Amino acid sequence: MASLHTVVALLAVLSSGLCVEKTFLQRAGSGYNSRQYRSVLTVSNGEQFGNWTWPEMCPDEFFAVGFSIRVESNQYGADDTALNGIRLICAKDEDRSFLYSVESHTGYFGDWSQPQYCPRGVLTSFQIRVEPHLGLFGDDTTMNNIKFRCSSNPLLEGPGMEWGEYGYWSDECVNGGICGIETKMEEYQYGLDDSSLNDVRFHCCNKPLPQ
Repeated sequence: MASLHTVVALLAVLSSGLCVEKTFLQRAGSGYNSRQYRSVLTVSNGEQFGNWTWPEMCPDEFFAVGFSIRVESNQYGADDTALNGIRLICAKDEDRSFLYSVESHTGYFGDWSQPQYCPRGVLTSFQIRVEPHLGLFGDDTTMNNIKFRCSSNPLLEGPGMEWGEYGYWSDECVNGGICGIETKMEEYQYGLDDSSLNDVRFHCCNKPLPQ
């Protein structure tokens, strides 16, 4: 397992010279799974293979402000799995100098994309691109990509694959935002047809009341 502490250095060139600003990104894992949530966002076009795995939650008062996805590129005749994982990046309020990441169970293929962030606000709803089951002799990829809507209105789309179609949007987190993730994964098939990530659902938490 990789270290829990990952330091990402962001370089900004200012008129006074070179300034180094550090953002600290820490893996939250399942350490905050007791966090209370209000509702669960789901969609209807996830696929059938695999089982729901453990949830992972942002720490209290942290909400998802960005995401990254793990994608296997086109294998050109070999077994394709497309989208293998989704990583939420959590921040507290508008302070993005200290971040947590949560991802539940992910597949084993592909590389993680560069994170995308809401310019302001938090993630509030999602939509997934899914290739339906192709039958006994087809190469199933199931989930291929994901879109999120930010509370400040921009849409963010992952750099996933293009097989399949987007389904309907989920409901929207009200008075808060996305604070957790749970994935439906098909385990490694040992040389047979791997589909990897089949479905996902997200937890909504309320924003804390003003003191």
